[in-house]
Amino acid sequence: MEKMSLKHRLLAVAVGLLVAGIAVGLAAGPALHGVGVALRWVGIGLLGVFAVWRRSVTVWIVVAMVAGVELGLDAPKVAVGLRFLSDIFLRLIKTIVGPLILGTLISGIAGHGDLKGVGRMAWKSLVYFEVVTTLALVIGLVAINVSKAGVGMSVPAAAASAASAASAPMIHWQEFVTHIFPENLAKSLVEGQILQVSVFAVLFGIALAMLGERGAPMLRLAESLAETMFKFTNIVMYFAPVAVGAALAYTVAQSGVGVLVNLGKLIATYYVALGVLALGVMVPVLLLCRVSVKGFAKAVAEPASIAFATSASEAALPRGMEAMEAFGVPRKVVAFVIPSGYSFNMDGASVYLTMAAIFVAQASGMHLGMGEQISIVLILMLASKGSGLAPPSWWAERHTWAKCSTVSVFMKASGSEEP
Repeated sequence: MEKMSLKHRLLAVAVGLLVAGIAVGLAAGPALHGVGVALRWVGIGLLGVFAVWRRSVTVWIVVAMVAGVELGLDAPKVAVGLRFLSDIFLRLIKTIVGPLILGTLISGIAGHGDLKGVGRMAWKSLVYFEVVTTLALVIGLVAINVSKAGVGMSVPAAAASAASAASAPMIHWQEFVTHIFPENLAKSLVEGQILQVSVFAVLFGIALAMLGERGAPMLRLAESLAETMFKFTNIVMYFAPVAVGAALAYTVAQSGVGVLVNLGKLIATYYVALGVLALGVMVPVLLLCRVSVKGFAKAVAEPASIAFATSASEAALPRGMEAMEAFGVPRKVVAFVIPSGYSFNMDGASVYLTMAAIFVAQASGMHLGMGEQISIVLILMLASKGSGLAPPSWWAERHTWAKCSTVSVFMKASGSEEP
């Protein structure tokens, strides 16, 4: 108890110094700016001591996030130069994702022993993915219509439409469906086309299961590949706090606090919508399935913090799979559901897609009726699939219309030239 109380006291002092430093920086002005900076860095140093004491990667990531924000504010030139650290981490993660999904999906399906059981799990997963993704799209649509974050920006509709048209070549559904299927596994792995890798792994796993005992050596190879990639992930994750801190430092230094203020209403709307999604959809699902909400939240804390700080879902995939297995989910379920979910169940991205589309329309003064907004939701039900992991150039060329249009709106509104 005494040891725990010392930890808590140390954490309280560190947080207190951080709050005091922020208060001094905001209230005292330039005269005591150095005092505020000193208080904040002493607080961060004590947080570092607390992290060493706890020996938890999650705690280290949180401390690194705080330190990264402070470094980006106090030494932007240094912070910008640290971007290579986060790039190294993301490169290493990208080397993990393809082989990991390949190994886990093949071993999960072939090692299941019951293809009918795999089929039942597959259709149940896909139905769940589609329902929850659609709810996420609707929540984003309702949120942006309530907040009206883009109303009043007075951006010419022609400018936003031109930017959208320039960055969004038309895509037909036949082309989308065709592109799901790989023509070359090595090419799919190199280009990071995870959806294609997943399709190959599913078909290969089914074929391997049909071989029975004759496929045992290949099954052991797939299992060994998956285990090796998990160990590889453990090694890479030791670098995660450094990468996370560098990523946030670069973001703050590059964009500055002013950008966050300008986009505050849109960002607030997005996070409120995510809160509604979590409390109104995810929590009821957990309760319905009799899963501990507190335990689940604790299990996903580290993967979620990695994804948040690096802005890359792929960075959280390996640790997320390990976390769910440690949480008690069978390996065969984890191996199938999580990789497929990263392609078909991107709920946070779905909330963003509808918000971005309507925001651009509001900012450009366009009025979209209910029928048109429903059409957008239906289109995005398809467009949101396969958008989770490091999108390949094929996808990026055709589905950046929402992001590019939003950037265009911000540039026009601030009077800046587009890059």
